[in-house]
Amino acid sequence: MSKSKMNVHNLVLLALLTAIVIVLQLLGAFVRFGPFSISLVLMPIVVGAALISPMAGGWLGFVFGLIVLATGDANVFLSIDPLGTVVVVIIKGIVAGLLAGFAYRAIAHFNKTAGAIAAAALCPIGNTGVFILGVYLFFLPVVAEWGMAEGFENVTAYIFLGMIGMNFIIELAINLLLCPVIVRLVQYAKNKSGAAA
Repeated sequence: MSKSKMNVHNLVLLALLTAIVIVLQLLGAFVRFGPFSISLVLMPIVVGAALISPMAGGWLGFVFGLIVLATGDANVFLSIDPLGTVVVVIIKGIVAGLLAGFAYRAIAHFNKTAGAIAAAALCPIGNTGVFILGVYLFFLPVVAEWGMAEGFENVTAYIFLGMIGMNFIIELAINLLLCPVIVRLVQYAKNKSGAAA
């Protein structure tokens, strides 16, 4: 496949994945375990990061962050610290996409499936990790009060068990189960179209 055809193909794929991120985040706002919605959008972020580039993953993560802010999914934090919320929500999406892309690039040279699995794991880890850092930097006193109200004397235990525990496990499981399969299918389609060109 020529370089110009590849660039057009990547732009079309990126546009499609951007639309999927928007739709999944809008629909995913209704899927909740605990106080936060499940981030179903991590799957297309991993696919874009793996098949196009880490920067594409970063872009998709950025779009994810914008939709989180636009849908009000971060309103509880916006009322505490608006600037901190915007910074955390945007950066966690970008980091998730970049980590997925760089993990895939580093490992896929040896094994594409292993690269996809690493990307699928690191995406939710990056997303949740930045969220945790953001809680400690911007929201800790309020989150500690929430934890006390829920019966947690230790704020760290509340963050991990009360706030993010089940959501993180579900996001990680969805990514690990579906992303490698999706990446393999799209890679197969790319190889077929490249052979036909």
